[in-house]
Amino acid sequence: MTVYLDCNATTPIEPGVREAVLRYMVEEFGNAGSHTHELGVRAQAAVARARAEVAAVVDARADEVVFTSGATESDNLALLGLAAYGESAARCHVVSTAIEHSAVLGPLAALEARGFEVTRVLPTPGGWVDPDEVLAAVRADTLAVSVMHANNETGVLQPVVEIAERLAESAAYLHVDAAQSFGKEIEPLRHPRIDLISVSGHKLFAPKGVGALIARRRGRQRPPLRPLMFGGGQERGLRPGTVPVHLVVGLGVAATGALREAGERAAACRTFRERALSALGPLEPRLHGDASRALPHVLNLSFAGVDADALMVAWRGLVAVSSGAACTATERTVSHVLAAMGLPEEAARGAVRLSWSHQTPEPDWAQVVEAVRLLR
Repeated sequence: MTVYLDCNATTPIEPGVREAVLRYMVEEFGNAGSHTHELGVRAQAAVARARAEVAAVVDARADEVVFTSGATESDNLALLGLAAYGESAARCHVVSTAIEHSAVLGPLAALEARGFEVTRVLPTPGGWVDPDEVLAAVRADTLAVSVMHANNETGVLQPVVEIAERLAESAAYLHVDAAQSFGKEIEPLRHPRIDLISVSGHKLFAPKGVGALIARRRGRQRPPLRPLMFGGGQERGLRPGTVPVHLVVGLGVAATGALREAGERAAACRTFRERALSALGPLEPRLHGDASRALPHVLNLSFAGVDADALMVAWRGLVAVSSGAACTATERTVSHVLAAMGLPEEAARGAVRLSWSHQTPEPDWAQVVEAVRLLR
């Protein structure tokens, strides 16, 4: 049996989440915008409950949660949604990093095409950005700082708390793409100076197609976001369209479970990591990214003289892994993340990512190791 080790691409749905999704898809199928009958009222209550459940993970208010189709849409709404305000306030500069997900890099490119200036801070060789360099790039006309919390390829955590604290005197909005860390690294995302947080359901054992943008108030002021789409006015007018109640409920249940079991899940992932490193140790893998700063369920590594494509073929039937971000898996280029970290091209081309969860069973490590030896 193939053991799934690609949880950074997507996670399996938790049983409790599956039950909730099916219930609100098949039985409680009412439209949350319908107020004239019980099915609609119950759907509205279920959405409100899910909104509070998502907010609780980051200690936000329920009315600061905007449901979206996933982190990509949330990233677009956070960055492009600020553009009109930036133009009106003559603040057309954005600071980000060279290792962001394409869901952030794409909106940044769109802002540049619109006339904005974007500064992309390079990471250290360990895969994290120096907060001093991020803050040094901030100017009086900086509209926003956008830094991911956990890198999707290396699992390395970025210093979002340090950045948030040092932005205390700046008017710039801080956006954090938390697709890989929401519900896993709890305390950092609760920092009140983080204005915008992007969330993805399918990285947290919820279904694909649902996510959220958490837009915190500063005092009584909401971030000055403008919608990217127009229609029925749902989600405070920022994301029009019928709310997919079953998906939203699933995200809420997943968020509650993640918050309740965060410590237990992290411990299980650390144990798996230790066993994986012990088993792979004789092969002398090269680890990419500072292990002391990485999520406990991610390893990005390469083996000298072994190509990533050949390795994934050799591991077929044993473990399912990836060689980069799932969103750009068809592009045959060296990872922009590993390149920015300064990895030699051979190591970058041989890199594979292993990512697991608290539910992941142990693969047959002896067979995994032997498959690599046969390639050398």
